[in-house]
Amino acid sequence: MNSIRDAVERLHAWLDRSAAGGRPPEQETLLRVLKLSEEVGEVAQAVIGATGQNPRKGTTHSWQDVESELCDVIVTAMVALRTLNPDAPQAFDAHLRHLLARSS
Repeated sequence: MNSIRDAVERLHAWLDRSAAGGRPPEQETLLRVLKLSEEVGEVAQAVIGATGQNPRKGTTHSWQDVESELCDVIVTAMVALRTLNPDAPQAFDAHLRHLLARSS
């Protein structure tokens, strides 16, 4: 597979093409950020399903489903960050360095 940066760029470009002529750019940006809430909800649903916490439904998901949903959250966040900042990898790296410095 290409690098993560390349993959995010491809997904970002694909979404831009899909949205072309539809919504104003500001609205598209907002929707990409809000998409994170939907994806996090899917993680919660998968955890509930993997642990059988809904007695009416029982066990409906696996922990692999949870992993997959977490990956969707990460990718969605990366594409949203790229939508906000064309130099998203540098912004992410700087933020990660800041978090690592705080944790030591």
